[in-house]
Amino acid sequence: MPKDLPRDLPGDLPKDLPRDHQADDRRAWAAVAVVCAALFLLGLDFTVLNVAVPGLRADLGPTLAETQWIVDGYALALGGCVLAGGALGDRYGRRRAFLAGLALCGAASAAGALAAGAGALVAARCGMGLGAALFMPATLSTIVHVLREPAARRRAIGLWAAVAGVGAVFGPVAGGLLVDRYGWRSAFWLNVPVIAVIALAALLAVPESRAPEARPLDGPGALLSCAGLLALVWGVIEAPGRGWASPPVLAAFALAAALLTGFVRRQLRCAAPMVPVRLLRSGPVWPAVTVLALMSFAMFGAMFLLTLYLQQVRGLSAWQAGQRMVPLSLSLALGAVLGPVLARRFGARTPCAGGLVLIAAGFLQLAGLPTGSGDGAVLFFEALAGLGAGLLAPVATEVVMSAVPIGVAGVGSALNDATRQVGSTIGVAVLGSVLATSLDRAAPADRAAFADAFLDGLADASAVGATAASLAAVLAWLALPGRVLAVVLHLPNQPR
Repeated sequence: MPKDLPRDLPGDLPKDLPRDHQADDRRAWAAVAVVCAALFLLGLDFTVLNVAVPGLRADLGPTLAETQWIVDGYALALGGCVLAGGALGDRYGRRRAFLAGLALCGAASAAGALAAGAGALVAARCGMGLGAALFMPATLSTIVHVLREPAARRRAIGLWAAVAGVGAVFGPVAGGLLVDRYGWRSAFWLNVPVIAVIALAALLAVPESRAPEARPLDGPGALLSCAGLLALVWGVIEAPGRGWASPPVLAAFALAAALLTGFVRRQLRCAAPMVPVRLLRSGPVWPAVTVLALMSFAMFGAMFLLTLYLQQVRGLSAWQAGQRMVPLSLSLALGAVLGPVLARRFGARTPCAGGLVLIAAGFLQLAGLPTGSGDGAVLFFEALAGLGAGLLAPVATEVVMSAVPIGVAGVGSALNDATRQVGSTIGVAVLGSVLATSLDRAAPADRAAFADAFLDGLADASAVGATAASLAAVLAWLALPGRVLAVVLHLPNQPR
């Protein structure tokens, strides 16, 4: 090892760690199970309303704009506030932030189930997103804290990545079952008992952890990051309806650019920065978060398109459409098992670039979907793209978290989470906008013309998804480690 590198690199287990400081394996994996259960619920909430919109609109009668905000308010609050949530967990305690986020999410879910109007429902979804922004960073940072041994931590991060994807995929499945049997309000009531059980398990199994040094909270930095990300996500959500070149959307993007630039400048100059921005300039961290964002862009956009296709073109019910999404979760889980194995053998480059090639291939196949196609074409896409996303996600996440000192693991987790959330939100907006452009040329009453226009739009959107995945594959191959997974950075020793 070169003399100018510290021996105690971030993510390594010090060899002189006393035996009584090592977490008991059983308790550690119990903590992993608890935080992964919360992460599964978070992914479920992200997509569960996709199949509930028809019943919700029939009951409450919201406008199209209100309907969009009911669905997207969750993503807006989560994506905008997750960086601040990670910093709060590092400063005041990650289990405390985890429990507070669960409580807020549960209360907002109950409010959503009881909502009598669209405005109350939008507020409830935003409240759920705020709660998720608090507890989501604590899931990954808790795994890093309780599992210091690299091999065990890699397995846990692989599980975390699989659960994150499977939860989102199962949203339409659970939503379809609940909506068909009990109505759209059941999608909100589901959260309340589940959150209560997870919170009780967290009190019993999840240890408290925080940054070893009580660093002051960067209040201005937190405000800049929240406001900047909120402006960015708002612009992305509103762009398909208002137009990408409309004055409000352009103003939102300009405001986001100004605020996020100010945030980065402050982090570079601040004595106690909220986010170690220099990590993004070191080694493979910036390409890792970039490929995670592009993967989320492609996969969440694809899930949105497939849900619409199955219901609006194939004429399936919410439950039937949800069932067709199950193979995607299975292939994703398989990829999450294989990805870390390939990374240990060939380095991070191979599973990340290879996974993105599979996603691109899946989109190219989806672009040629013929009229009257059955389940086979959709299942083939799900097998390819799900396997690819599963190969990539745990490996890229480990690259990011290996570079983050344990003292700021919450912020590192939030950085990983923010890139995913912003990427997924942009993906749904962009691919949905491409599809909408084609549908504008068809009359919904003419089923044949509508189906043809939908497939044309699906082909165009799939080409965009394939392009994004292909560019990400090139970046992964050129910039990620080719022989070893560990990230080596010139960082000072960090308290363990």
